[in-house]
Amino acid sequence: MSSSNALSVQSLFEGIKNTYLLEYLLEEIRITFKSDVKISINDIKIDAKEGDMLLLPRWLTKILSRKNLIDIQDNEISSYVSKALNRERISRPHDISGVDSDFYIRVKDYLTSLNEKERENLMVSLNSFVMSRLEKIVKLAAASSLSAEMEAKLSAEERQLYNFVHSSSLAFKEWVLNK
Repeated sequence: MSSSNALSVQSLFEGIKNTYLLEYLLEEIRITFKSDVKISINDIKIDAKEGDMLLLPRWLTKILSRKNLIDIQDNEISSYVSKALNRERISRPHDISGVDSDFYIRVKDYLTSLNEKERENLMVSLNSFVMSRLEKIVKLAAASSLSAEMEAKLSAEERQLYNFVHSSSLAFKEWVLNK
């Protein structure tokens, strides 16, 4: 692959990431205040007492969490990632398990919240997860175009990969067979 093709594919994945990252950061999640907090910045006004629970956009909770003002009640991400890894691990060699469109955005964000040892352990599992899915996507994409059923099982990045592999394999077959 030429460097210009690699760059265009890379920018395509960056565009997908940015779109889904924005949606992810705008999601509201439940938090609990560790202390009294009174904030007023432009249209954002918070007047909370210690122990109060609120739903706030994820981007704001990240800022408040870094300031140690809140506890984030978004603990299901650990089981979400674990279940996705396990579903893929037990799936048949020719079948791909389903993940959400923003799966990799969630995983990357989750990785940043882990300590080094936990992150390394998860990265080992993620590596085999990604390799398994990559192998299946390449085989399926070389054989047929993306069906609605398959599209529903893939993340946004994987859908782009599937379409890229499919169109590349078609072009290769046409070139080899002089069509």
